Amino acid sequence: MPGPTRPRHRLTTSLGVLGLLVTGAAVHTAATATPAEAATPHRILFDNAHAETAGNADWIISTSQPDPLGQDSSPSSETDWTGAISSWGVALQKTGDYSLKTLPSGSSLTYGGSGAQDLANFDTLVLPEPNTLFTTAEKTAIMNFVKNGGGLFMISDHTGADRNNDGEDAVEILNDLMTNNSVDSTDPFGFSVDSLSIGSDYPSAISDSSNPVLHGSFGTVTKSLIASGTTATLKPADNSSVKGLLYRTGYSGNTGAFFATSTFGSGRVAFWGDSSPIDDDTGQSGNTLYDGWNDTGATNAALALNATEWLAGGSDGDGGDDGGTCAAAQLLGNNGFESGSTTWTATSGVITNSSSQSARTGSYYAWLDGYGSAHTDTLSQAVTVPSACTTATLSFYLHIDTAETTTSTTYDTLKVQVLNSSGAVLGTLATYSNLNAASGYTQRSLSLASYAGQAVTLKFTGTEGSTLQTSFVIDDAALNVS
Repeated sequence: MPGPTRPRHRLTTSLGVLGLLVTGAAVHTAATATPAEAATPHRILFDNAHAETAGNADWIISTSQPDPLGQDSSPSSETDWTGAISSWGVALQKTGDYSLKTLPSGSSLTYGGSGAQDLANFDTLVLPEPNTLFTTAEKTAIMNFVKNGGGLFMISDHTGADRNNDGEDAVEILNDLMTNNSVDSTDPFGFSVDSLSIGSDYPSAISDSSNPVLHGSFGTVTKSLIASGTTATLKPADNSSVKGLLYRTGYSGNTGAFFATSTFGSGRVAFWGDSSPIDDDTGQSGNTLYDGWNDTGATNAALALNATEWLAGGSDGDGGDDGGTCAAAQLLGNNGFESGSTTWTATSGVITNSSSQSARTGSYYAWLDGYGSAHTDTLSQAVTVPSACTTATLSFYLHIDTAETTTSTTYDTLKVQVLNSSGAVLGTLATYSNLNAASGYTQRSLSLASYAGQAVTLKFTGTEGSTLQTSFVIDDAALNVS
């Protein structure tokens, strides 16, 4: 059933930065490699790429970036690292259970890329009062990171705290992340940040002895601190997992939440309405700071550290989805390719709306090979398979047409593989070839259950011989976990 030989220039959209891999042989084969264990249990990335040190702000764990260990490899006190949130970093470092890094100024947040500070290499992202808007690509990266199992710690300040005078403050920036992204802009976390400037208060914790953020391994939380901050409005009708843990004096329920948690996809989210509680008053020379970390009227250190542990999956309990509970979800971004290059990485021309082949649904699809000459195409997306999920199924619709006439020889192949963050192949899920050619699309389903708890890249690799085209056409992919 010969199909069209593909011209060298194809109608395409170029691909972005996430990974799903397939490469070729002629029959289905089971994955043979055992997924490697993560090197460290709690990998935390602190953002400093969005003006976190503008004005009097100094929201960094160390001036040594990306690795704080470059300043002091064995810190024992907050002054061993320089930054207004060095106490937070040093406290985590001293446990021996955390690997801490900083995304330096001038960098961008990515997910599924090759950089050492790519979000796929971390369990939790901390946004300590960002003061510049996230780009469209960064918002996609953040949302997919959380959706696929990452933790997100969002720390705001009062409205009007525009430290770099660019017209944006943390309230606007965090709300923009939640309402203006390509993944889910329909109140994905179940709360919005209030446009308020609350001068002072000591918000109190709710009564919940089983909550791991309020009663965690770093201590019991009773109060926090507002020294010019804001709160959040909760919207449980949009996300039933949202929960207020500390409230402004006189408030409860869905209004006045100073600290809140939620979940999204397989990931966890925490919100704090002021940066003063994480301030340890030990930043760089010349900055006006406030020692909220050690404020005797609050328990801010326990709150920050317990929440970090919970976000990274270090403790179970409510306040969101348990580390031992799997939230059923579909994890692939842009799974029908209708957003073009968004969330995928591929060779030129793979994601296309060319009329030479047909999408199963919509207009766009992924077309690997089809040139009638020696050629290799790849298509990939990075994902994290949640550790608590017992079922993880990769499915996609595949159409294969070929000009090959043999009924016994494999000339052109498509492999579906799983890679680790370094690009090493962990296993081959299946291989298809010119011998599998058939009319129309056929749904293929492959198990990823053995990779639970791992951040991996799924990759399609199409390899074509020197003559006679074979086209591997993919649409409507999904990774469903439960």
